[in-house]
Amino acid sequence: QVQLVESGGGLVQPGGSLRLSCAAPRGIFSIYPMGWYRQAPGKQRDLVATITVRDNTNYADSVKGRFTISRDNAKTTVYLQMNSLKPEDTAVYFCHAGYLGARVNYWGQGTQVTVSS
Repeated sequence: QVQLVESGGGLVQPGGSLRLSCAAPRGIFSIYPMGWYRQAPGKQRDLVATITVRDNTNYADSVKGRFTISRDNAKTTVYLQMNSLKPEDTAVYFCHAGYLGARVNYWGQGTQVTVSS
């Protein structure tokens, strides 16, 4: 059983910042792309950002310029730095490793991010 351990969610005011962390086993982290997805109440789970082992990144249009995904190879951890947060960023954020629908397709437990005044 592969465990992705997330941390860093919470309540923040509009315009504020949060950083999410996701620690992964080295055997997964060093081979497969990592990413963050989010799911708001009553909505589907959507891509936020992904990063490959070569640090190629991809972002949803809604977060470009505000969010930054990065990875620390020594700590086998992927981060999501979220700046200029908006109420519409409120969701449960999930860490992902591997490829959607493939054999290597792992999810974290999710961490709540709430942006509200």
